[in-house]
Amino acid sequence: MVDRKKLADLFHDTLKDVYFAEKKIVATLPQMQEAAVSPQLKDAFTKHLGETKVHIERLEQVFELIGKKPESKTCNAILGITEEGDEIMKDYKGSPALDAGLLAAAQAVEHYEMSRYGTLRTWALELGNNEAAGLLQTTLDEEQATDLALTSIATSVVNQKAEA
Repeated sequence: MVDRKKLADLFHDTLKDVYFAEKKIVATLPQMQEAAVSPQLKDAFTKHLGETKVHIERLEQVFELIGKKPESKTCNAILGITEEGDEIMKDYKGSPALDAGLLAAAQAVEHYEMSRYGTLRTWALELGNNEAAGLLQTTLDEEQATDLALTSIATSVVNQKAEA
């Protein structure tokens, strides 16, 4: 007999995946902040670290809303993205292109998160959980704002220095 998983199961599994990803990001951002040269990029990483800790708290609220305990499920996507960031930190250490590479890695993380939070928000609405959808939308809005801030840093400072 085939296991007939439903949208609620997929929502819960994806929530566990994002929970893992956010915790991995909290562990990785301090290394990226330390490696960055640009004060603007360092500040952006520091700010996003604080936001990410709040994102974890929001995810824990969503788990509570669906009657589940917060737990992680290994997210291979975020492991791959953060591994690329580690490679950039090693391969470009001392290079004028380091910050551009770090910024690109950070934006890869943001785009992954925006995709996941947008999907989770939509599924929460579909499942009739408007409160969870609101929490997920708040985080999605913050991820989009971070992505825009990183783009601004890239175009105003970091990419020009990488060319020098």
